[in-house]
Amino acid sequence: MDATTQVTPTFLTQHELSELLRLPERTLEDWRLTHTGPPNSKLGRHVRYDLQDVFAWAREHRHG
Repeated sequence: MDATTQVTPTFLTQHELSELLRLPERTLEDWRLTHTGPPNSKLGRHVRYDLQDVFAWAREHRHG
């Protein structure tokens, strides 16, 4: 990859993220309301999660 190549963000729906993390969608909703989960964006009335932000959030919350 050279300096002119841009990485296109991949946005996931709540359902897609819940499957990826193997968590209930309700957990993601609770985290969103309490601002404790992965960063998210509101596009109109749709919530989306940038995959790279989710990976960064998961790395920050690792134990050990």
